[in-house]
Amino acid sequence: MEFLQQNWYWAALAAASGAWLLVDLARSQGDKTLLSPVEATLLINREDAIVIDVREQGEYAQGHIPNARHVPLGEITRRAGELDKFKDRPVILCCASGARSASALSQLKKAGFEKLYNLRGGLAEWEKAGQPISRKRK
Repeated sequence: MEFLQQNWYWAALAAASGAWLLVDLARSQGDKTLLSPVEATLLINREDAIVIDVREQGEYAQGHIPNARHVPLGEITRRAGELDKFKDRPVILCCASGARSASALSQLKKAGFEKLYNLRGGLAEWEKAGQPISRKRK
């Protein structure tokens, strides 16, 4: 008890960081659209999912998921019609960190897409998981 009184700030920091981790875990458990890189790979291999990279051209050219289609976020609503042929397949959206692809997901949902997924952590998490990167133009 004396230790906690003398080091209350460390105990508070530990409690706060533990609470933050629990909140983050609970939030990600509730969102069924978030996929880890491994889950995304399984969906690509097992259900022929299509990957749409919503980053800008320069980012895409530096490296992307193999066979990913490039549709920048700013063009996603305008170009949703050319993606209509994929409405019956799972669609995985990715960007650098997962933020822009979350926005693209909501836009495509409004356009009538149902099997939509967001690559959690984006391309950064994909690379960290040791997944392949392509630099070929699509």
